[in-house]
Amino acid sequence: MVKKLNISRINELKNNAYDNIESYDDPDTPKALEQFTSQIKKVLEADPKMLDTVPEYLPVALYGRIKFPAEAKLKWAHWINTATQPEWDEFKVTIGFNNADLPLVLAVRGYSETLLIESCAVLYLLENQGKTTPAAKHHDDDDEDDDNDYVGTSDNDDDDEGEEEDGYYDHYDDEDR
Repeated sequence: MVKKLNISRINELKNNAYDNIESYDDPDTPKALEQFTSQIKKVLEADPKMLDTVPEYLPVALYGRIKFPAEAKLKWAHWINTATQPEWDEFKVTIGFNNADLPLVLAVRGYSETLLIESCAVLYLLENQGKTTPAAKHHDDDDEDDDNDYVGTSDNDDDDEGEEEDGYYDHYDDEDR
């Protein structure tokens, strides 16, 4: 029987985990995130039941410490797009845990395999969708840096009607200033 991933829960975990990561990722204290994750790993390893109240701490603890092999990313994309929770045997070969984190991973798996898989889904999303904050955190007044202005967008294709692009030509070079 196929288990379903709770995508709304995963997105909530992603937003909460990112908020925590962002709050500790401070240029003035560059080691703050590393120190926090080190402490939280020890606490979670000793008492994984703590994840009942702060489940977002697991993706925070594993942030930047796991690898998704290139061929596994297609599987992760499929699982998330279809809201399918992978079986353990399928899951474990699609992710590379850091050896130092294995005691934590095993403790959490013993407590809640589903939470471990959800947390890895969160980390996959953070890595592959970019580390976007929830909509309320975006700087809406900063339209100059809109990504759509830079990446192959087609809505500006008609702006230069009638002009040929055979190389560098700036029609402003011909105008008197």
